[in-house]
Amino acid sequence: MSAPVPPAAWVDLPFFHDEWPAIRDRLKDADWLPGPERVFAALDLVTPEKVRVVILGQDPYPTPGHANGLAFSVNPDVPLPRSLSNIFAEMEADIGARPANGDLSHWARQGVLLLNTSLSVAPGDAGSHGKWGWEHLARQAIARAQDHGPLAFVLWGAQAQKVVAGLPRDCDAVFASAHPSPLSARRGFFGSRPFSKVNDWLKAQGFAPIDWADGSV
Repeated sequence: MSAPVPPAAWVDLPFFHDEWPAIRDRLKDADWLPGPERVFAALDLVTPEKVRVVILGQDPYPTPGHANGLAFSVNPDVPLPRSLSNIFAEMEADIGARPANGDLSHWARQGVLLLNTSLSVAPGDAGSHGKWGWEHLARQAIARAQDHGPLAFVLWGAQAQKVVAGLPRDCDAVFASAHPSPLSARRGFFGSRPFSKVNDWLKAQGFAPIDWADGSV
């Protein structure tokens, strides 16, 4: 398996000097998802100055063929995982529309950083790379994006909220709720209306709203 290539727009983050060499060496001898061509997809699709919204996931889907490098996203031909199905149900209740499939690349191209706090996982073993040091990249990437202006944070669940704890957010908006998983979606995720709230905030800041449902951007 070829070595992943860090994205040029983010490669000067301290993570790529400090933690990445050790993680890269561990990946050489492991079977992992989503694979080298997609591991940095969230950073490949949006540069720091283009980020307007941050949505954090935990780690890639551990089922082969599902993860595509973007938090909560799957390839177009993959049936919706339960969390993503709940996300789309809330979107439809909130704004009356939903994407045609589970590929969220069109969100990323509009400035949504869909970043998992761990960018690799062993097949069939959720959370298996969670202590490898990936979380340093998540925090540093968010801080770099904050250097370019205010952000809207969509934080689903305690894990996402923990990752950004302590980061300066004086000029940012935070929309936090329960996680969309079947175990917690009815404890505050359903009815949270994050999509319309984010767009209202973006328009108030003078930014274009996110076209959440239409992939033709």
